[in-house]
Amino acid sequence: METINKSPKRRSRINSSEARFAYILLIPAFLGLIFLTYLPLVGVLGISLTNWTGLAKPKFVGIENYINLFTTDPYIKDSIIATIYFAILSVVGSMIYSLFIAMLLNRKIPARGFFRAIFYVPYVLPAAAIYVGWSWLYEANFGFFNFLLSEVGLNKVSFIADSSYVVPSLSLISIWLSGNLIVIFLAGLQNVPGVYHEAAEMDGANGWKRFLHITLPCMSPIIFYNLLMSLIANLQIVTPALALTNGGPGNSSRFLTYLMYDQAFVNYKLGYACATTLVIFVILAGFTGVLFKTSNLWIFNEGGDDK
Repeated sequence: METINKSPKRRSRINSSEARFAYILLIPAFLGLIFLTYLPLVGVLGISLTNWTGLAKPKFVGIENYINLFTTDPYIKDSIIATIYFAILSVVGSMIYSLFIAMLLNRKIPARGFFRAIFYVPYVLPAAAIYVGWSWLYEANFGFFNFLLSEVGLNKVSFIADSSYVVPSLSLISIWLSGNLIVIFLAGLQNVPGVYHEAAEMDGANGWKRFLHITLPCMSPIIFYNLLMSLIANLQIVTPALALTNGGPGNSSRFLTYLMYDQAFVNYKLGYACATTLVIFVILAGFTGVLFKTSNLWIFNEGGDDK
């Protein structure tokens, strides 16, 4: 009887010891989160309330930077529109492209491993090399794409020198670079239970119906993750504008991150740039909040109920 009474106490001590050990192991992660995420965010908020240039002593100006940003800044409206437009095109395009390629690579085809590597390589190539290569493809007179257009009798297009085409053209590069999404989709497809497809096939379901009613629901958690990661990455895009367009033509590719870069490192308005950074943060938070809020409507759990 005495042994039975002591057993729960002993288990409780063991559980407490394991919990303490787990917290100790989590200390580096907590420290990284605090010093690399939360404190810099607080610092950006503090700097946004000053007129700091990085050279002179900062002076507190309150919300003046935010007022100027939305009342006198000639670029903010175009930057927000360009950023959201680019993100929508890139996210939708990369999700469709990545899932399609992943489904092809999931089939039993010759040299499947080679093709998997080929589609992943663009994601790990140096950004400068990628954009230099695409600038040659987009060249207005002798670029490869315009060569193809001229061969079929169509007029040449100024892909990155025309405000109507520049954002879709940059989005195409972003879609091509989504090799990481392909890898994640491919891993998810390999975990879709084959018995579901076999049962549906026996019931007479064709490939499209199996994709619509089996593959997509089972892949919905993976789709959510890739959608979230792609959205966050594309709302913070800056490299194409820096490498190819310098925000032009006009303001058509002056994304918010490029605007922030221009304010901070060209005009030395660090306080103003931090205010722009927080605008980007609010837009990111808004989109991700909507995504999480609506996820329970379409994410499928294996138990059969929505999340």
